[in-house]
Amino acid sequence: MSNLPTSIVLNHKKLKIESPEGFVDFLGVNKITKDSYIHLKFTDGTELKCSEDHPLMTIDGIVRAKNLNKKILIENKFDGCFITSKRHIKRKIHLYDIVNSGTKHLYYSNGIVSHNCEFLGSTNTLISGEKLQQLVYNEPVYEHDKVKIFERPIKMDDANQKDHMYCMTVDVSEGKNLDSSAFSVFDISQIPYKQVASYHSSSISPVLFPTIIYNAARLYNDAFILVEINNTPQVADTLHSELEYENLWKVFTGNKKPQQLSAGFARGVQLGVKMSPQVKRIGCSNMKMMVESNKLIINDFDTISELTTFIADKNSFAAEEGSNDDLVMTLVLFSWASTQKYFKEIVSLDIRKQMQLEVLNQVDEDTLVAPIIDSPYSEHLELFDGDLWDSTSGGGVYDGFFRDMMRNL
Repeated sequence: MSNLPTSIVLNHKKLKIESPEGFVDFLGVNKITKDSYIHLKFTDGTELKCSEDHPLMTIDGIVRAKNLNKKILIENKFDGCFITSKRHIKRKIHLYDIVNSGTKHLYYSNGIVSHNCEFLGSTNTLISGEKLQQLVYNEPVYEHDKVKIFERPIKMDDANQKDHMYCMTVDVSEGKNLDSSAFSVFDISQIPYKQVASYHSSSISPVLFPTIIYNAARLYNDAFILVEINNTPQVADTLHSELEYENLWKVFTGNKKPQQLSAGFARGVQLGVKMSPQVKRIGCSNMKMMVESNKLIINDFDTISELTTFIADKNSFAAEEGSNDDLVMTLVLFSWASTQKYFKEIVSLDIRKQMQLEVLNQVDEDTLVAPIIDSPYSEHLELFDGDLWDSTSGGGVYDGFFRDMMRNL
């Protein structure tokens, strides 16, 4: 991670960055906050602020910033350079890294050649490194008040026989510029499910957040809403009581059973879900399955960026130090919800059954054709409307009568 490179240009409506290969395509820019950084000065007059583990290209290959010394020749735009000053600064800073630049994963950062091969593909990430590198984000078609719209809501018209169905999952922060409050909207009308809108803000208060949620949900055909209520139930309460939003999903917690989506007509029902270890474990497991099997399409760059730092943490997963996972948690909430019986009843889809059918169909296609076995009875068996009939073979006057009658029913 380093301070943001300046050699980024907009070329044919695509961002490109300058590298030893010329101007090359790259996936995007990742932002991370660190409590300290290294300030490097070089013999060519350039400077670079970066993390301790930031990889730079040298005459001897890749070397981390913390391991550099004045004797190592570092590659730059010209003939190379050496370090003249290396200081470790204990001060909070925002650092950036380029994602997947060119074929060699190299780019110029203030004229110094940096490397980003390890930005994606950590063995500790929930989503496999190979899959992370395949994820492609889309630019929003519209953005207003930090709500990013990737696909506009699909409503009934001549081309569509019914409105598309949408679901919104909401992660609520305390609104103190620490974590962000966030939500994602998903099109659940068909598989693959798609993230069609997103929002996150570290400054929005729980007082104002419900209005933003309400407006976005109404836009998306009165989307179903699932709110995480660990920090405060205020957002869910406001949606239910003051804004009188009907499609707010409730969660049943009675009889010492695991939390489960409910229609909200029983005791022990709360206006949202608590992110318990069990909910998070199920959500993370199902999210990994859906993303890696292309059953959940993610359009938002910030969400993809958070996935690259969503790593194993003891017996669970969380953002690595200095990173956020608020948007990822909206995916976890949605992935948990999609396993619920009530969810499947609403959308009339069972993603596991569909995946099993796809696997079975693939097995059928790969299986050799069964051999034809000669049998004295096989030529007399006929199938009508799903029933197997044994035809007569005596040549009587009624031969074929019942067969023709069945065909004409």
